[in-house]
Amino acid sequence: MIPVKKNEEYIAEITAVSSDGNGICRIDGYTVFVPQTVTGDKVRILIVKANKGYGYGKLIEVITPSPDRTEPVCKSYKRCGGCQLMHMDYTYQLKVKADIIENAMRRIGGMKDFTVSDMVGAENPYRYRNKMIFPVGADKNGGIMCGFYAQRSHDIMPLDDCFAGVKFNAEIICAVKEYMLENNVSTYDENTHSGLVRRIFTRVSRKYGDIMVVISVNGRNIPNREALISKLREKSGKITGIILNINTKNTNLVLGDENITIWGCDTITDSLLGLDFKISPHSFYQINPAMTEKLYAKALEYANLGGNENVMDIYCGIGTISLCAAKMAKHVTGVEIVERAIEDARENAAANGINNADFYASSAEDIVPKLIESGEKPDVVILDPPRKGSDEKTLSAVVTAKPERIVYVSCNPATLARDVKFLHENGYILISACGFDMFPNTVHVETVCLMSRIEK
Repeated sequence: MIPVKKNEEYIAEITAVSSDGNGICRIDGYTVFVPQTVTGDKVRILIVKANKGYGYGKLIEVITPSPDRTEPVCKSYKRCGGCQLMHMDYTYQLKVKADIIENAMRRIGGMKDFTVSDMVGAENPYRYRNKMIFPVGADKNGGIMCGFYAQRSHDIMPLDDCFAGVKFNAEIICAVKEYMLENNVSTYDENTHSGLVRRIFTRVSRKYGDIMVVISVNGRNIPNREALISKLREKSGKITGIILNINTKNTNLVLGDENITIWGCDTITDSLLGLDFKISPHSFYQINPAMTEKLYAKALEYANLGGNENVMDIYCGIGTISLCAAKMAKHVTGVEIVERAIEDARENAAANGINNADFYASSAEDIVPKLIESGEKPDVVILDPPRKGSDEKTLSAVVTAKPERIVYVSCNPATLARDVKFLHENGYILISACGFDMFPNTVHVETVCLMSRIEK
């Protein structure tokens, strides 16, 4: 029998934090997950869902706050779905993230004595994002609103500012809204798939300060584009490109496939570890460059390159890790499924004078086995897959090639643990793992692992 009832209030103590950032309490042995709570809180909660094995509660009152609780700096935090941990002291956030990695590696990966060797935090847990995406919609009175989606919904919550992004975003949002009102430009409606402006997308170069503004539209044009260009350029002289992204598909894809540059350049340039990288609207480029440099430095430390190694960088994106590794290796082979990213990687190699790197546009599971069967023999393999992790076909091919070291960069501890378990069962031992807080105030965490081949 379930010891709690839906829509009834209970007093409980939070004893842990889950991998998705929810506090955990137990009522007569029954587990309840409560968002925006932290270990040590004594709270009054309302049960909003009561499944057979666990339930969910809504925080009504913090009766006694945990010493690890802090006041969120963002006034929209309780409604916004962007951050999950802003109510926690930052030092405690890092502990939570280390626990998330360790729990996944032990529970999924079977690494019983696993511990994170280091958990690297951000010098500033705010204003770290170099890319922001703001959905645009109409409010109940037909006015224009722009912000983020509220938790567990596609309802837009208006925001004047976001502490994850840089301050100029508010000015850009203001300029686009002014242009839309003055030129009677409609907002996109996800239900009817009508209207024009869907999203405002910004990218900024940390090193050079250049700003790219992308307006995602449900069509191929906008009225009086010169007025939009003028409004935006008035806000900042650092804007170097204004781009229309054509997204006419009746889906929630963030960006469509086609871009039209209506003013300035179609890329911006940023720098990592002494190399310049051109970034287009579709480029995969880490959103926290300060932490990215620390993460890449650790990945290269684990790779332990002395100048004579052949390196294979699987899921290489625009070649950021590949080209950093190429400065210290004999040769690098990069693999990425997104063709535009590979074009960027080749251009970035040429721009940086690097000629010992080759790039292939194909899925990892298709091209990696073929490259290895054709005689490619990497000494070091770098894996940096998306959240779903790698796949058994790719990992099997990597194991067949018998690289001395595998450096795995992961944004998802669960799939990392799954893939590490596979590699461990096929001749590799986990030597070290380091966590990096690329996304402060959220539950997301990056991990870099070093695995070494065991001679049987």
